[in-house]
Amino acid sequence: MKKTLVLVPGLLCDDWIWSFQVEALADVADIHVANNGEVDSLGALAEAIIAGAPPRFAIAGHSMGGRVALEVARRVPGRLIGFAILDSGYEALAPGDAGEREAAGRRSMLALAKRSGMRAMARNWLQGMVYPPRLTDSELIEPIVDMFDRRTPDFYALQIHALLNRPDAKSVFAAIHCPSLVLCGRDDAWAQPSRHQTMAKMLRHSTFGSIPHCGHMSPLERPRAVNEAFRSWIESMESP
Repeated sequence: MKKTLVLVPGLLCDDWIWSFQVEALADVADIHVANNGEVDSLGALAEAIIAGAPPRFAIAGHSMGGRVALEVARRVPGRLIGFAILDSGYEALAPGDAGEREAAGRRSMLALAKRSGMRAMARNWLQGMVYPPRLTDSELIEPIVDMFDRRTPDFYALQIHALLNRPDAKSVFAAIHCPSLVLCGRDDAWAQPSRHQTMAKMLRHSTFGSIPHCGHMSPLERPRAVNEAFRSWIESMESP
């Protein structure tokens, strides 16, 4: 029997971020990609996923989607048969100067999107998000720019509000008892591997992996490595 797997896109991403996984894993999972709606809280995004999910399911979230997956786990840990988090984090906005710098940086990118358009913002944002030697790889970069351009500055503002008001999710890890995967790009400058190693240690049944020559956009940058890790993780789950 196939396991139900809900995949949660990250900031400004849509179902295309998971396109390689949907195709490669169709033989072992009944895959649903969450539609991050026009709401301004991670909790509301989680509630929408829970409302549409079957009684037992696995969930994987990338970047902001990983934080949404943690909010799903906070609410219904007993319904999960698998949990995965990729290129993400769990801490609330840092207090003091560090938090103010993050907020200022996110608002600066939003201002760029409003002033010059989503495509211009996307090209700027990607400079620190993919493995640097691949910034000239048009087969990787252009579809990401296209994906961001399918969103609007108003939608971007909602997601920034959700991220800046994110709750601390450290306590959630102790409630997750299903097979778990913690995966990241080894060259992810935004969500470093050390943070993922910390998350893996807090999960009772976890596998940690870092993908070489890969930045923040691991499902697209190194799909084969992500697919292989996902396949092993899915096969380790109990049937619902």
